[in-house]
Amino acid sequence: MLAAVLPAPAAVESNPLQVRQVPVPEPGPGQVRVRVSACAVCRTDLHVVEGELPPRRAEIIPGHQIVGTVDAAGPGANRFAPGARVGVAWLHRTDGVCRYCRSGRENLCDAPEFTGYTVNGGFAEYTVAEEEFVYPLPAQFTDVQAAPLLCAGIIGFRCLRLADIGAGSKLGIYGFGAAGHVCIQVARGRGAAVYVSTRDEKHRELALRLGAAWVGDARALPPAHLDASIIFAPAGDLVPPALTALKKGGRLVLGGIHMSDIPALPYASLYQERSIRSVANNTREDGRDFLAEAAKIPVVTAVQQFRLTQINEALNALKHDGVAGAAVVKM
Repeated sequence: MLAAVLPAPAAVESNPLQVRQVPVPEPGPGQVRVRVSACAVCRTDLHVVEGELPPRRAEIIPGHQIVGTVDAAGPGANRFAPGARVGVAWLHRTDGVCRYCRSGRENLCDAPEFTGYTVNGGFAEYTVAEEEFVYPLPAQFTDVQAAPLLCAGIIGFRCLRLADIGAGSKLGIYGFGAAGHVCIQVARGRGAAVYVSTRDEKHRELALRLGAAWVGDARALPPAHLDASIIFAPAGDLVPPALTALKKGGRLVLGGIHMSDIPALPYASLYQERSIRSVANNTREDGRDFLAEAAKIPVVTAVQQFRLTQINEALNALKHDGVAGAAVVKM
C-alpha cells in the first residue's frame, strides 16, 4: 500500500514525509483494518513531524483523523460489519485498568497508545484500529467533511466542556484553524456569543461567516469581558491577554497538546477566581457526544483537499497559516 512515512523528525519545510510502498497491515485480536478514504491534517501532526512531541518509535505513519470503511477484522472483533463506514481518532487505546480509566478519565490513562504517534496512522491507504475505539459516523457528513471532526472537533468539544458555556455566555477563541472553526459552530448552537482573536485575515473572514460577534488581532482585547476562552494556537504568550479579557470567575482552557512557554503572570490576572485548565486527549464519551451534537446542529466543515503525494505541501500550508478551516488528505 502507499503510505507517508516519517523516518525521523524534521522541519516540515524540508518535506520530511516519504510517500512510498509499505506492507498492508494485518489486524490483531480485537482490531479492524480500515481502508482509508480521507484523513484530516492536524496541528498535532506538525508536532509529531517536527519532533516537538518526543519520538516514540523509529518510523511512523502520522495522521489521526481517519475516515474509511472496515476492510477486515482480527480475532474476536465483531462490532463492525465489512464495509461499515467508521472514524478513527487520536486515542488508539488505553489500558482500561489504571485509576484514571476506572474513574471515567481514560483521556489521562497511564499507558495510552495514540494513532499516528505511537502506532501507525491514517496517511496511508490502510490502517488498523482497536474496534472499541472506533466511531460509527453520522450519515450526513461526507468522508472529507467528517475527517476534521475526529480530532479538531472532538478536542474543541472537550474544551467547551471545561469552559462550561451555554446560552447567553460570551466565549473567546484564540487561534482559528480547524478546531476553532468547528468549535464556534457548537458554541453558537448552544446560544453563546463568540469573540475570535486570530492574526490571519482569511481566518477572520471565516470566523465572521460563521457568526462571530467580534473578530480581532490575536492579542487584541475583545470589546466585552468573557465568561470563558479557549486557546487553540500553540502560543503561550496568548495566556496573559486571554486572562485579562476574562470576567471574575472566568475560565481559560488551553486546547493544544504542545504550547510555547507561558510568560510570567501578574497575580492580579488570576485573582478573582479566574482559572486555567489544560485539555489532554479525549474520552470515547467525548467523541460519541460530539458526533451526535455535530450532526444535530449540523456542523459544516471548511476543507482544503490534498492528495497523499501532497502531504508535505499540506503540512507546510498548515504551519504557515495557508489553510482556512481544515486540510484533508483524500485518498
